[in-house]
Amino acid sequence: MSEMSELIFLKPVLKEMIWGGDRLKEFGYDIPSDHTGECWGISAHPNGDCVVEGGTFDGWTLSALWEKHRELFGGVDQDRFPLLVKIIDAKKDLSIQVHPDDAYAREHEHGSLGKTECWYVLDCDPQGEIVIGHHAKDKDELREMIEQKRWNDLIRTIPVKKGDFFQINPGCVHAIKAGTLILETQQNSDITYRVYDYDRLSDGKPRQLHIRQSIDVIQAPYEASAVKPEVTKEGKITVTSLVRCPYYEVKKMDVDGIGEIQFQKPFVNVSVIEGSGTINGREIRKGNHFIIPAEYGTIRLEGTLSMIVSSL
Repeated sequence: MSEMSELIFLKPVLKEMIWGGDRLKEFGYDIPSDHTGECWGISAHPNGDCVVEGGTFDGWTLSALWEKHRELFGGVDQDRFPLLVKIIDAKKDLSIQVHPDDAYAREHEHGSLGKTECWYVLDCDPQGEIVIGHHAKDKDELREMIEQKRWNDLIRTIPVKKGDFFQINPGCVHAIKAGTLILETQQNSDITYRVYDYDRLSDGKPRQLHIRQSIDVIQAPYEASAVKPEVTKEGKITVTSLVRCPYYEVKKMDVDGIGEIQFQKPFVNVSVIEGSGTINGREIRKGNHFIIPAEYGTIRLEGTLSMIVSSL
């Protein structure tokens, strides 16, 4: 571990949403209200730029750190911090939605990145379900079903349970349904096209839909992207590799006792989702989000805890 090298702990940004609840309290956050939908735990997006807590860079935003101290991130050559990690508490159904890819977002959304994302299900109601994909056989049928509002024919709903994991590529119709708590790892983008919102009102008015953009970007027919988790053990650390795609690699790490691990990555995002313990002697617990900078060296973990870690 180089002398300058220290873990970068971040203060999460909490967001109220029409569909949010109060379960983010379980992570130790001081939530703004009982309809708090999202915790942006690791983010340098203008809509929620996390601030460093403690250490050399106390009070810096993550975007400023990326701008001025790229060496902490292994000198990665990208114009913005590439990933965004959030915890989502859906007390009610989210809108049926879809995200664009990089090319479409660059052209139509002022140079934004597209949004490839993945979900780790932290908890959900018994008989929980999510929307993922659709039943239209091609674009024409898709357009027809949307225009005729044949939502029950169009939408593909599947059962979901705690510990499930889903990769959601751009063009995949999806929605988190009520009673689901999710950790989402995604590209650093905030572009969402709403296809359908159950005719809900917000401040007396229906929320904006994005039908034209949705029809543009929805992949038809739907193609499932299968994820096959692989489990390896490193002493007292169980590592489950969840997904590798062009934008990120996501793993779950379960520690039971004392274990050591090294990451050969430019930088690693860590979110503690269960339990507590220490990392190189520093206390960590459920709800903490931090970044392991480049060339940090060996990490010694102690305790009983679960973490989701992501890297490029």
